Amino acid sequence: MAEVDLNADLGEDFGVYRLACDEQILAYVTSANLACGMHAGDPVAMARSVGLAKAKGVAIGAHPGYPDLQGFGRRDMALDEDEIHAFVLYQLGALAAFARAQGVRLHHVKPHGALYNRAAVDRAAARAICRAVAEFDPSLKLYAPYRSELAQQAEWMGLCACCEVFADRRYEADGRLTPRRHPDALIRDLDEACEQVLTMVKEGRVRARTGEWVEVTVDTVCLHGDGPHAIELAKALHRRLTEAGVRIRPA
Repeated sequence: MAEVDLNADLGEDFGVYRLACDEQILAYVTSANLACGMHAGDPVAMARSVGLAKAKGVAIGAHPGYPDLQGFGRRDMALDEDEIHAFVLYQLGALAAFARAQGVRLHHVKPHGALYNRAAVDRAAARAICRAVAEFDPSLKLYAPYRSELAQQAEWMGLCACCEVFADRRYEADGRLTPRRHPDALIRDLDEACEQVLTMVKEGRVRARTGEWVEVTVDTVCLHGDGPHAIELAKALHRRLTEAGVRIRPA
């Protein structure tokens, strides 16, 4: 039987701003990537998100990003390797404190946004993230794109890299995500998103935006909690995967 993890980027509320319906989405996913206060989230949101994930029995992961609240961590920043290492380590410690206070442990780490995209191709950025994870807790799993610098650096440092794909994003012929600035970067049709996921999970390939087939390995599938149809996509993906005989479980 095929198995896959279904994860969501959550905990991104900040102050009076509410970006996602975390509690509803947590009913359909098996792991949650929680913002750590740099690109989104704040201490109150972090504590609340850990509690919600714990109550649902969902694996809790840190979602460290660039220190860029204004840009939601989706703008690249000219941080060097040591700066990236320090910012990631800082965020891991912050979320782990809330997890420890509630009697749970972190399960994984998934970089956010522009930092994730940079680490996919930039060896120094990937090395910085992996160093932080290895120094903090080498048992943590690292969610990374298939055949990326991030996955390779994780393997070299003895970390467990879980290959991640995206339900609601299109891909380029080189296997990278279509940049968000492109008008076709996001998949807004639920059926199309579900079909893309099923093809990736069952056949190990994805159709690029330009028509080519691209090889992928899938350990975990991400949906974005801040999307306009996030709850509907979570429900649809869970149902379609289950109907297709795919077991949904943490990576």
